[in-house]
Amino acid sequence: MRAPFQILAIPYRKQQEYQFCVFHRADIDQYQFVAGGSENDEQAIDAAIREVREETGVEAVSIIPLTSMAYIPANVISEKHRKFWSKDTFVIPEYAFGFECDTDIRLSDEHIGYEWLGYNEAMSRLTWDSNKTALYELNCRLLLDGKCI
Repeated sequence: MRAPFQILAIPYRKQQEYQFCVFHRADIDQYQFVAGGSENDEQAIDAAIREVREETGVEAVSIIPLTSMAYIPANVISEKHRKFWSKDTFVIPEYAFGFECDTDIRLSDEHIGYEWLGYNEAMSRLTWDSNKTALYELNCRLLLDGKCI
């Protein structure tokens, strides 16, 4: 059973500059970060850890909870998950996290590819505003000097 909330998890690594991994979805031609929902009674951070493992093969250990939060239309979630929610669930919260990723990514069947990109390039590739807002916040937190792009 899936709880009525989503998670968003942003993989990052430090090269010359910070890079962020965007994923090309298999079912539609768009890019996003790791996303998914909770199973059974998982809390948001536990759902994020599991979704990261399932979609990338990475064990996320250094997770940064972000303040960024969005509400997304419930109808973007598949009916197999929505059928457990009350009929008046029209929007659900999406909680965002960042995680350091210094290992190889093994894609699940949800994605057909991924790219490590700098901030500006990642921002231009993303489809969803919630992904862009979370990326902005994570980038600011990583820079630590308050110089947000």
